[in-house]
Amino acid sequence: MNSYSKFQHIWIGAFAFGFWLITSYAAAFETKLLVAPDNGIQKVIKDTSLIIAAQDNPNQLPSDIIATARADYRQILSVLYRRGYYSGTISILVDGREAAALPPFYTPNSIDQITIKVDPGKPFRFGETTISPLAVGTELPSGFAAGELARSGMIADAANAANDAWRAIGHAKSRIDAQNIVADHSNQTLDVNVALAPGPLVRFGDLTVQGSANVRETRIRQIAGFPAGVVFSPQALEDVATRLRRTGTFSSVSLSEGDALITGDFLPVTLTLTDQKPRRLGFGVEISSQEGISTSAFWLHRNIFGGAERLRFDAEISGIGGSTGGLNYRLASRLTRPGSLSSKNTAHIAADIAQLDEPGFFSQQAYLEIGIERILSERTSVSAALALRYSDVSDDIGLRTFTHLTLPIAGRHDLRDDLLNPKSGSYIQASVTPYIGLNGSTSGAVMFLDARGYYSVGADKDTTFAGRAQVGSILGFGLTTTPPDVLYYSGGGGTVRGQPFQSLNIDIGGGVQTGGLNFIGLSAEIRTKLSEKISVVAFADQGFVGSTSTPGQSGNWHGGAGLGLRYDTGVGPIRLDVAAPTNGNTGDGIQFYIGIGQAF
Repeated sequence: MNSYSKFQHIWIGAFAFGFWLITSYAAAFETKLLVAPDNGIQKVIKDTSLIIAAQDNPNQLPSDIIATARADYRQILSVLYRRGYYSGTISILVDGREAAALPPFYTPNSIDQITIKVDPGKPFRFGETTISPLAVGTELPSGFAAGELARSGMIADAANAANDAWRAIGHAKSRIDAQNIVADHSNQTLDVNVALAPGPLVRFGDLTVQGSANVRETRIRQIAGFPAGVVFSPQALEDVATRLRRTGTFSSVSLSEGDALITGDFLPVTLTLTDQKPRRLGFGVEISSQEGISTSAFWLHRNIFGGAERLRFDAEISGIGGSTGGLNYRLASRLTRPGSLSSKNTAHIAADIAQLDEPGFFSQQAYLEIGIERILSERTSVSAALALRYSDVSDDIGLRTFTHLTLPIAGRHDLRDDLLNPKSGSYIQASVTPYIGLNGSTSGAVMFLDARGYYSVGADKDTTFAGRAQVGSILGFGLTTTPPDVLYYSGGGGTVRGQPFQSLNIDIGGGVQTGGLNFIGLSAEIRTKLSEKISVVAFADQGFVGSTSTPGQSGNWHGGAGLGLRYDTGVGPIRLDVAAPTNGNTGDGIQFYIGIGQAF
């Protein structure tokens, strides 16, 4: 046997001996938790106890278990303090012996049972509560007051709120200077005195940029809009980070305040960025029993010119295998540039070509737009653009050509808690688009409003009530002088589920049908979770199309209702809806729809 084989056998033997040694001393033990009086504390202790959690690991040495038991005194004590109990007693018995009294190097061969006994004692209430000095307008938690339950977390919340109030008005180096907490066990009261050191009024100093290798620093500063020389504000720092994150160019954005002020009470700040992978590819599929299959794909470059510009190409084909017309094609491109003219602005150039073979018309289109969006807040934005629009149309009226210069203006206010699967909040978007006719085309304007609301009930918000209202009006145009794809129709997945696609329109006589000049769409859903991943939905939709510009006049209603199933993928639910008509004379039978994301 050579030396290598000898060493190999030695190592194998040593490993086997070590494995036997560990497993032979591994301890499986039982725990008992006794809390009297309970007052709702037992469950909290059970959920946070270190030794109870250790039961899930069967291969522990007895010495490790004893160390965990010793650490559990502090863990349980913190639970009592958070609940306002400051005179409780805790006993942790390891096979009948107090864990805290065991010798430091005591190591039994095995451990059979650990018993935790907790007597919380009487709850304490706040006596004197003082935090000073306070900034003007400071709002302390309502629970931090004489007579309220003296939860330890409330002390921290109050001190942090007072400190944050100073920072909010420019005292960046405000800190908690001292605190004096006295428990009166005879009266079960807790007196709290916290002293703050606000420090000087601070202004933003220089910004140091580091980390990003692919975006030019000049562009980073333009996008960030760092307010050098302005009075310090935590919100201003958050706004800088948000503007950079919104570009999608960076996988992480971190702003750190300097440890020390520089001459003149200026605060230096360091910005650390990590670049996102520049390219992204995505696709989507939707299926409707009448409209057929719709497929889409996009290619995105996040930093095409080194200034966080985004170039995106979209391609879509719809109507595959459908019975509501032919194939629709669309190819679009969009270049966006954040930080244009202002850190709050994003400029864009967009172009697309499309072919629409819809039930009521056939159209080939081209569109070119230049515009800008201004972010007023994280939830609110406005946009304006100048666009040239051209379309060749064939429908019941005949062959026509439309050329328009348009001025789309839009606003958005989004308070939803989740964009893909909202459970609370609201969303509203409104737009006004004047159309200036060229080459003999008629001028007019299109107005549209989309409002949505969400409200959830239940202990875990498992049932969500969702509602949507859409209102549209076309001014100045007539039924025969408006581009058909601008007119309003109803029916299908985006308006009234259960009704055939674009089945509700306007009959102007002589066998000629066209879209309407006003539209109302109403939708309601009840979404209920059956499990962590699966939800069921009951829904009802109503749609109205009219021949005049006044919403709700000179037209007809139709409706649909049905049931749906949702499977949560983590990036939005997969949606299956089955619906049938409830009123109107535009369709019959069952329709189904498959897609990704909620219907609205």
